[in-house]
Amino acid sequence: MSLSSSMREAAGRAPQVLDDSTELVVKFLQQRQQQDGGFANRAGSGDLYYTVFGLESLRAINAPFDHERAAEYLRSFGSGESLDIVHLCCLARCWSSLSAVASCKMEVAVAERLREQLLNHRSKDGGFSVETIDETGSIYAAFLALGGCQDLEIPLPDADRLLTSIAALQTEDGGFANDAHLPIGTTPVTAAAVTLMHELGRPVEQNVCRWLLDRQHPTGGFFAHPAAPQPDLLSTATALHALSLGGKTLDDDARERCLDFVDELWSSQGCFRGTVDDDALDVEYGWYGLLALGHL
Repeated sequence: MSLSSSMREAAGRAPQVLDDSTELVVKFLQQRQQQDGGFANRAGSGDLYYTVFGLESLRAINAPFDHERAAEYLRSFGSGESLDIVHLCCLARCWSSLSAVASCKMEVAVAERLREQLLNHRSKDGGFSVETIDETGSIYAAFLALGGCQDLEIPLPDADRLLTSIAALQTEDGGFANDAHLPIGTTPVTAAAVTLMHELGRPVEQNVCRWLLDRQHPTGGFFAHPAAPQPDLLSTATALHALSLGGKTLDDDARERCLDFVDELWSSQGCFRGTVDDDALDVEYGWYGLLALGHL
């Protein structure tokens, strides 16, 4: 199972909680697909980053969308020569997701060029970095790169060196920081580290799971770091996913509180807000809402 498939499998269980409201989610997602075929960002324009979340959400809940328009949008990026590592991996993920549900395929030459560009982001310590030449890698770049390799169907070279790079980013508090210059761990980054270690066959240390469990706020959601003012949906969804990979589940009380938190973020428009103070709706947080509910 790949990084993306394990998350899709979890998100695909969300309709068991949403029930009739699933139709609202489908409608919201479909309406976010723009005329150019991409999915809208918060400004209302087609955006490759947001297209990942739109396609993955619709695929997870087996909902229809315009495949041909999506394919035309992806073709507009060619072989991704002008893209950074984030958008290179977004392009690979979108093509992988689209080809799984439609006859639209990425051209062989495009796939080969994407592979080449992705591997150019290998850092000197064996990890991956946002820059093409860097001494040390980041966990975010590593998460993107491993997912990109899986989407492009290439083996990850020197996986042990990547694990060493990740291990070097564990902080004194037991979490993981995105890069070597940050002193404390954060929930999304620690969750990404757990996901990477699980995917690469490294047992997840139970102290890391305890660190994630300690990030649950009394209101039910998970906060990004100890000084964060409130919990958020991104941290909640990624923590729940990582805990499931580490073989941990919330007890009944913690689960109910977490469900209440996610329910508080629900909008009758068919999407979820990022925090209780965030009134904007987009397909990214729609995806994290599905992922959180699927685990709950």
